[in-house]
Amino acid sequence: MNQKRTFGSLLTLLGIAGIIYGAMGLLGMVGLSKINSFVPLGVGLIFFFAGISLVRATGDRA
Repeated sequence: MNQKRTFGSLLTLLGIAGIIYGAMGLLGMVGLSKINSFVPLGVGLIFFFAGISLVRATGDRA
């Protein structure tokens, strides 16, 4: 498996985890204030879109 594709998948999964954690912080389910929950949400969005674009830009070689 291609290293770029693997790293992109890892970034995407970390981004999803950050988005979920930040959303739970906004809803008050985690011990974060509403302002502090924007940090994991923003980092999660950055990781998610970076991972998706890395996977999409990497071509398959057979």
